[in-house]
Formats: sequence, structure tokens, C-alpha cells
Amino acid sequence: MRLILVVLYLIIFFIISIPLYLFEFILGRFNRHAMVASSQAIVVRAFKVLLFLSGTKQTVIGLENVPKDEPILYIANHRSYYDIPVAYATIPTLTGFMAKKEIARIPFLSTWMRFLQCLFLDRDDIKQGLQTILKAIEQVKAGYSIYIAPEGTRNQGKEMLPFKEGSFKIAEKTGCAIVPVSISNTETAFETHAPWVKSTHVVIEYGKPIYPKDLTKEQLKFLGSYVQGIIRDTLEKNAGLIK
Repeated sequence: MRLILVVLYLIIFFIISIPLYLFEFILGRFNRHAMVASSQAIVVRAFKVLLFLSGTKQTVIGLENVPKDEPILYIANHRSYYDIPVAYATIPTLTGFMAKKEIARIPFLSTWMRFLQCLFLDRDDIKQGLQTILKAIEQVKAGYSIYIAPEGTRNQGKEMLPFKEGSFKIAEKTGCAIVPVSISNTETAFETHAPWVKSTHVVIEYGKPIYPKDLTKEQLKFLGSYVQGIIRDTLEKNAGLIK
């Protein structure tokens, strides 16, 4: 039943999106920042409805840790398609997500993502991947946060996949804060029993900001492992909160 509700809702939302695209496009011609803010407000509301229809209950921890007046590099683990709605429904800054290039081919969804300053990464092309990281650096300098799951793909195992170090160049080159994001139990909303959508409880925690300038040379050398360790510890801590 939840699957039918979710599918019907997505169809209705994409139909409604058609006139909204025109509005956002015109707004962007005059004020790009206002377009991003407006688009994110719409998408956040849409995702909150999606989570409600899915029966996804959230426990949100640590929002007070996120600096609200500066761009952030959010680094998160990745377990489910539901990670994105859960993150966008709670994230407090204007943020573009880094997504695999295949998503750029999905009608409607890719249009909203471009309005939101999302970037599309070719995981098989090193040169193109570098160009995407450079674009992310420019977006941070322009005041927009970036959200990345450095595992590179959804992780179906119990242990996280190694974090790709290239993602952290964004913080190293801009000096922006890294905020670790730990997301627990989203896979039980869909992936555990696909294609069905099930009611579930998820926990998302925003860790304390990490500034590259405050780290030791050793921590900077293995920055991916350092941040991943923080996320791993948080996931273990929050395991007991899952209802």
C-alpha cells in the first residue's frame, strides 16, 4: 500500500513540477541565489511528504553543530535511496548533492537537482571526476554547501566502504568546515525488502564541524579515514536508538 501511495505522489509531484520549472527558471535569470533557496524549499517540503507517506520516522541529532552562516562540506555514509530525502528534510544550509552521472538522465529529477546546484560525477572517468570536484570547490566559494557520500555507492554490507579521498579536496582547498553525517537504518525503508516500501525509524546525526586548519599533518594525510572513523563511532552509538 505504501509503495502505491509513494508512486502516485511522485507522479503528481512531477506533473506539478512542470509550471514550477518555468517559475524557477525565470527567477534564476534575475537572482540565482533566490532560485536555489526557492527550489530547496520546494524539494524539502516534497521530501517531507514522501517520508510521511513512507511511514519514515526520524530522530535528528546535532543540528546545533552545523554552522549556519558559512558553506559546509557534508560527508555521509550511504545505505539507501532514502538517505537523500532524510538528509534534505533536515539539512539547514543551501546544499547541492554530489550524485552519480546516471541520475542526470532521469527526467524531472535531474532538473530539480540542477536548480539545487547538485553535481553529477562520472566515477569511471578520472579527468571528469576532477572537473566535478573543481566545480564543487567553486560552489563552496560562492557560498553553497556540498553533500557527498565518499563510499561512491550505496553500501549493502554492514561495514562502510573505504572513503574516496578526492572528496575531501573540497575542504582542503577552501578551508570550509567538514560536518560528518551519520545515517542509520534507512535501508529498512526500501532496500531490505524491495520493491516494497515499509514503515521504519531512522536516525541522522550531524557531528561537530572539522576545520582542516585545526588538524594535524597526520590527520590531514588520512583525512578520509579520520572522518570515516567519526561516522563509524556515531553509527555504533546510535544503533541502540533504532526502534
